[in-house]
Amino acid sequence: MCIIANSILTSPVCVLQLHPSAGQLERLRLFSALREKQSGQKAAEPGQNLSVRLADGKTVKAVAGITTPLQIAQRTRIKGAVVGRVNGELWELARPLEADCELHLLSFDSLEGRQVSPVTLSGGTEASGVMRMIGVSFPGEKEKEQWVQEQEEARRRDHRRIGKDQELFFFNDVSPGSCFFLPKGAHIYNTLTDFIKSEYKSRGFSEVVTPTLFSTTLWERSGHWEHYSENMFTVKCEPHTFALKPMNCPAHCVMYEQRVRSWRELPLRWADFGALHRNEHSGALGGLTRVRRFCQDDAHIFCTPEQLEEEITACLDFVRSVYRVFGFTFHCLLSTRPSSYLGETALWDSAEQQLERSLEQFGERWELNPGDGAFYGPKVDIQIRDAIGRQHQCATIQLDFQLPIRFNLQYVGSDGGMHRPVMVHRAVLGSLERMIAILAENFGGKWPLWLSPAQVMVLPVGGDSKQYGREVVHRLKKAGFMADVDDDHGATLNKRIRSAQLAQYNYIFVVGEKERESGTVSVRTRGGKQLGQRSLEDVMTSLEELRERRSNRDEF
Repeated sequence: MCIIANSILTSPVCVLQLHPSAGQLERLRLFSALREKQSGQKAAEPGQNLSVRLADGKTVKAVAGITTPLQIAQRTRIKGAVVGRVNGELWELARPLEADCELHLLSFDSLEGRQVSPVTLSGGTEASGVMRMIGVSFPGEKEKEQWVQEQEEARRRDHRRIGKDQELFFFNDVSPGSCFFLPKGAHIYNTLTDFIKSEYKSRGFSEVVTPTLFSTTLWERSGHWEHYSENMFTVKCEPHTFALKPMNCPAHCVMYEQRVRSWRELPLRWADFGALHRNEHSGALGGLTRVRRFCQDDAHIFCTPEQLEEEITACLDFVRSVYRVFGFTFHCLLSTRPSSYLGETALWDSAEQQLERSLEQFGERWELNPGDGAFYGPKVDIQIRDAIGRQHQCATIQLDFQLPIRFNLQYVGSDGGMHRPVMVHRAVLGSLERMIAILAENFGGKWPLWLSPAQVMVLPVGGDSKQYGREVVHRLKKAGFMADVDDDHGATLNKRIRSAQLAQYNYIFVVGEKERESGTVSVRTRGGKQLGQRSLEDVMTSLEELRERRSNRDEF
């Protein structure tokens, strides 16, 4: 091999003779072969739609230069993938696909999956597949002890244990991922729902009721069939295919388009407590925090662009007023435009600026979360902190520019022209099931009176007090309280009091002959504090005031 070069210092041509080794020649040959093979493969233009065939024969859609095997694994709920095989060649999970292909996702269980991450042990020459080991380390013994205590406290507060001990709910394999709420659990569920509904009346929201089962034509129109069909339960009724709704927004768009809308009737605020179903992977199910059947305090707002900032501010105030009742502290995250966003940049910029102004006006702590918005619009996520310091994301306020376009939603403006509304997705509690789990663990099963499924236990002692005790329970139930009577005279009074305290009854009313004659009750809290003898009328008035104020206090 020779290299010919012209020197800038001298006019003669300089000829260098090189003698490459056999190894260098072999590497050059391999490089040339790989380059020729790569040049022969026709890659699609970035952004072009691709068709990807999976190992089970199913075909999914992808976008050239954007969609990765990892995203497809997440979309199709394939767990444990460590590497892909595209058209027979190993392919990194984070490397975007380039053309139509066959994709196999390999886990550590496969030979190739183990071989992609070899390590050499003890100076040996043979590679061995890696084993992942997960542990927790601590700076010192004090931090370790604190962590152990936190884990024990979390186990003690586990909502699944509380649900079983207090007979609130259970799960059964006849309907995996769907909760059976017993009477006490249903009381909590309905009380939360009534709480939000009472707020709706003063905040201008109207409730709507929509179907549960929809034709795939709706989901194709909304775009969910293309991007979310793997997470939907489908029903075939020849020649049509239907799906249980995983969200309410497309149905609300159908309601909006039923007639011509005027700027005078905006904003429209529609709330829906319809049952939702999502086909979560069985391995992801866990108590009330991840279920297949659930209900949200879901609402959608259709407004003009000029009304958007005011609507966002009102939604944030709604969130604050509800979370204060539970005693939660929280902070907000403003998630902005992702790299794969849809829509006009100017529209995104304007919306993000309005969200930022609303957050500044709101006055609570917030931070920027760049690039984490949904592809259809920016959003504000609200993270709460519970009694033991854990964070949960429940409430969300999301702007949507795409559904109004897909459904061609319009309104007649004050200028007589047709305009496009802005759509806002809004949830305060989020999933009721998940919120019940969070509240159970936050309160440690010690529910405040207004939410408690076990509010009053009446304990008759001696004489004719049994009948009086039943009359007290009847009056409490008639007033809407969850009250019970324990008239088992085979157990001592102290034992019955202790049983009521362990069952987390907020108040224990002891009634004997003296209380029957005077129309009073002897009151003590579940914490053991004695509040003395009170007239039944006064006690019921105090209980009603605590319930009305949704107070978290144990005393009155």
